[in-house]
Amino acid sequence: MYEITMLAADKGEDVNPLLPETYDIVWSIVCVAIIAAVFYKYVIPRLMKTLDERADKIEGGIQRAEAAQEEAQLTLQQYQQQLADARLEAAKIREDARLQGQQILAQMRADAQAESDRIVAAGHAQLEAQRQQILTELRSEVGRTAVDLAEKIIGQSVSDEAKQAASIEKFLTELDQTNAGIGVGR
Repeated sequence: MYEITMLAADKGEDVNPLLPETYDIVWSIVCVAIIAAVFYKYVIPRLMKTLDERADKIEGGIQRAEAAQEEAQLTLQQYQQQLADARLEAAKIREDARLQGQQILAQMRADAQAESDRIVAAGHAQLEAQRQQILTELRSEVGRTAVDLAEKIIGQSVSDEAKQAASIEKFLTELDQTNAGIGVGR
């Protein structure tokens, strides 16, 4: 290059050392055009395709995230609804249990009252039976005593059983009428 500059200087032309030769500029423009054509033909479409794929992935990811968020929101609402339903069901079960408890308690009270009434009735029946037995024994005892007294008063024996029973019955009837007139009941 030094020789070219010297030759150009010998010819008397002014040569600017900063400007390249015309053939260098032409070949440089051809190379840049070829490289640009290759870039526009192969590199830029692939780069655009890659960028579009990334954009689709990002947008798809956002859409999937939004869909997942909507699904999560729907699931949360379903869960809250199920929870509310479960609470209502639990309240209903508690109320049913409380009512059943009251019914069982009322039934037990009724059964206890019936058992108490049965025991009292059995006691009254037993007392009445004992009273009748005591009255029968007393009648028999009073009758014998009356017969003994009558024999002592009369001085003879009242040995006939039929007469004895009739005398005792007559005496007890008179005694009952006397007690009824006075106001003393059995």
